[in-house]
Amino acid sequence: MQLTPDTPIGLPSLNLSADEKATVVDLVCKAARAARSNVKPGTLEVPINIIVRKAMRTVKRTLGLTNLQIRGEHELEDMAKNDASLLGRIDISLQFLHQFGNEDAYVAIECKRVAAGKSDLNTKYVTEGVSRFINGKYSSGHEWGFMLGYVLALPVLEVTTAVDKRVRADYGESAKLSSVACHPEALAMLGGSLKQANGHVIRLAHIFVDMLPAA
Repeated sequence: MQLTPDTPIGLPSLNLSADEKATVVDLVCKAARAARSNVKPGTLEVPINIIVRKAMRTVKRTLGLTNLQIRGEHELEDMAKNDASLLGRIDISLQFLHQFGNEDAYVAIECKRVAAGKSDLNTKYVTEGVSRFINGKYSSGHEWGFMLGYVLALPVLEVTTAVDKRVRADYGESAKLSSVACHPEALAMLGGSLKQANGHVIRLAHIFVDMLPAA
């Protein structure tokens, strides 16, 4: 996939061009598909993240993407406090060339397990995932953030319906999620906008991938 120059409004290093956003989606979906064969029944979220990150690096090399770097679990420091405080740890983060040199510029991908019939997992997707983009912990001032849902039980429609219902309950009807064009390797994709604690509006892409352990 070729990336084309873009001149987004605002602070360029915090924004993504349409091609860059498409590259993130393509990379994540292809890596998740490749990683699935290595996920065993009962595998927890952190080990899945490690498997997916490794697969992303392999897919990146296969696609010949030299204009971005994939980072592991990324710690965000609280620069407002002169101590060891952390805002949080992003599961997967990327940086495109135009973001190099700016520690505050990155592409955040927060990962959560979800499943039909598992209200606890689907609730945590919002309360421990989406919420981190809203309260200023992740991607403050960024144009885009990404949520990656590891689907452990179908149907995916039950999952996306539960997630949308919780998002609207927590953030109002304006936060309603809408279906968007789905990548061939994803089960479903949704999009929505939410206001961060500082008043900035961030767009979140929700990607749901098949992570049922292979038979």
